[in-house]
Amino acid sequence: MSRVEYRDYVAAKANPCDAEPRWLADELTAVNGLLARYLSETEKLEGPEHENARTLAQEATRTLPPVMEAHRGTLAALERCSFRSTGAFPEISRRGTELLEAARARLAATPAVTALSEAREKWKEEAPQREATGRANWCPEKPQVGRPDVYYARQEPDGHAAWLFCDGHRVELAPGGEPQLIEPEGLSRREKRLIQPKRYLEAASNFPAEEMDRPPDSKPAPAKDATPPAAAASGGPG
Repeated sequence: MSRVEYRDYVAAKANPCDAEPRWLADELTAVNGLLARYLSETEKLEGPEHENARTLAQEATRTLPPVMEAHRGTLAALERCSFRSTGAFPEISRRGTELLEAARARLAATPAVTALSEAREKWKEEAPQREATGRANWCPEKPQVGRPDVYYARQEPDGHAAWLFCDGHRVELAPGGEPQLIEPEGLSRREKRLIQPKRYLEAASNFPAEEMDRPPDSKPAPAKDATPPAAAASGGPG
């Protein structure tokens, strides 16, 4: 976060109309710039790649409110100044009011957004363990190739979904796409002859939606995005 110098005229019981207009314009422009940078640098908070932005957003919930309150008071007082319609003051006032409203909304949303992001990161970190638990609970020690037994299904925050089978096969579905059967490596010719793609697609389609592993607070996607249509048997070994 940048540093900015500003005066709290209201708290000091001072009249900004008595200030040198050029200095007042510079001061208000600097605070506008601070708010603009805050909004720009905290636009995206979800995901591990935005950890610095979340740290900044959390710090801003403590440091920005006093600045914003002083800025709001000065802008309100500016409307009573004789020079309010001269030079850059009309644009400074308009822009300041706009930035204050946007910053207020961002500050209000920050706790929930950062908490959700942290919960989703934890969900992602623990996904391999949930997958392993599913395999241990539902798969036999030596799975039979060609048996479409789903042991785990997951939907990512971006809507991409995958259904995993005990014999190593998986069905994947990208948002707006068609389901694809992905075969494991190392299958023999005899094993490949046992594979019936339609059965895997049907098994994925019939998997209970409520048992799919989804990130925290995400709503189930529509059927066309999260459940592969069994009739659309495309991809996979022939």
